[in-house]
Amino acid sequence: MNKVIANAQEALADIVADHQTLAVGGFGLCGIPEALIEALKNTGVIGLTCISNNAGVDDFGLGKLLQTKQIKKMISSYVGENKEFERQYLNGELEVELTPQGTLAEKLRAGGAGIPAFYTQTGVGTLVAEGKEVREFDGKEFILEKSLTADVALVKAYKADKAGNLIFRKTARNFNPECAMAGKITVAEVEQVVEIGELDPDDIHLPGIYVNRIVVNAAPEKRIEQMTLKAGA
Repeated sequence: MNKVIANAQEALADIVADHQTLAVGGFGLCGIPEALIEALKNTGVIGLTCISNNAGVDDFGLGKLLQTKQIKKMISSYVGENKEFERQYLNGELEVELTPQGTLAEKLRAGGAGIPAFYTQTGVGTLVAEGKEVREFDGKEFILEKSLTADVALVKAYKADKAGNLIFRKTARNFNPECAMAGKITVAEVEQVVEIGELDPDDIHLPGIYVNRIVVNAAPEKRIEQMTLKAGA
């Protein structure tokens, strides 16, 4: 089976629609499916709920979809690098569901594994626990967190074979496998595609059963975050 699609636009054309929930890989500026996000922007779909660790920055990643106001809700962990995100949230234009980072990863992984909910100590006694079931195990309180699934998942990998088996590169692995698992339809953006059988099974990070379509972006931007202590530094 060859899951490779000619381009990102074609890969999304018949699967995205208004008011869907999307799981999008990435962590800061690393491991972002930039070509797929650009193609998603160009479809013009609106009212999206996006599950992602963060929302990129103003001109990169999901920040592009915030600029065009195609996202109505973000389910995220860290949102501190996007001024447009902040502006929309403070003005009541964007709904935000903040989730502890580890909990967010497990909600996606559990959703992909068919587990509807799980108990965790993270967030007990905080705003995170409001409205959630609390149970005691071995003398400690745990809150019930529901898992997450998505209509479509957009992920970034380093290499794939034509069957969709994926290899991620270093920290770009981040949330991508969990997002891929949680998507009912998953599209992977990769830098290289090889023939089926060329990947060592022990090197595969995510099996192709979770991937429906593959698009090639051989020259991604690969931005690097740098700490600036003063102007001109």
